[in-house]
Amino acid sequence: MITDRSESVLSLAGMAQKASAYFKLLKFRLSFTVAFSSAIGYILGHPGGSWIQIALVMLGGLMVTGAANIVNQILEKDLDKLMKRTANRPLPTSTLSVTEAAVFGALIGVGGLWILGSFFNTLTAAIALLSLVLYGFIYTPLKRISPINVFVGAIPGALPPLIGWVTATGVVSVEAWILFGIQFIWQFPHFWAIAWVLDEDYKKAGFKMLPMEGGKNLKTAFQIMIYTLVLIPLSLLPLQFGMTGTTSALIAVICGVLFLAQTFHLMRTCTNKAAMNIMFGSFLYLPIVQIAFVLDKI
Repeated sequence: MITDRSESVLSLAGMAQKASAYFKLLKFRLSFTVAFSSAIGYILGHPGGSWIQIALVMLGGLMVTGAANIVNQILEKDLDKLMKRTANRPLPTSTLSVTEAAVFGALIGVGGLWILGSFFNTLTAAIALLSLVLYGFIYTPLKRISPINVFVGAIPGALPPLIGWVTATGVVSVEAWILFGIQFIWQFPHFWAIAWVLDEDYKKAGFKMLPMEGGKNLKTAFQIMIYTLVLIPLSLLPLQFGMTGTTSALIAVICGVLFLAQTFHLMRTCTNKAAMNIMFGSFLYLPIVQIAFVLDKI
């Protein structure tokens, strides 16, 4: 009797560990952020959409993004063992096998594409599939080949709000490209700041994430500043095209100026602390601006 109970407890513990590992594979916070951007695009394209529709957009986006993240982790399983921040992921620790991860990724990927295609339109599903392929199978191997990987990775990274707009309207219009452009440009200071802070860890895996030879220097800091500067006029385009109002435009400009000020500090000091401030600033900038766009629209 005691032996049976012990085995039952161990079995439940093993199931819980597996479930936790599958959840970690999703990179839930990242996937949720992507899904949130899709919802922003959908609401801007269809302000009268129901909460159920918004939830379906987010669920489909989260599942497809999770699948892309799983492809990334499968391909980088051995490299993740070399880096401190990724060594405890489910695949490097053998908590899950590659086969288990692949089956799970395929199921949620197909499920997410089915949701987007069945409840909305096939164009949305097609763009989501393109995003998955670009991130999982092109950006991922490029990380060890060339710094151009950040440019390539920024494409699927910027597609979520465009996908949301297409989900709502069925067309890739100018407005969809504006939403894409803002998120596309935002990713350069965002990811280069992360790469600056994690440079030593990335080097262990041979990842080439910073744009300039030598990495953490004034040239890289200058590039971060330039892309951040471009964000300011770019964030005014939704107002120009009647997508939002003046309040959100003002908020976007203020956030952009504060974001830009952080890059000047990095140019002066070239320190990890300054790069970390940009990293956290970028995490705040995008959701604040996107929420402002939505609140100004509804």
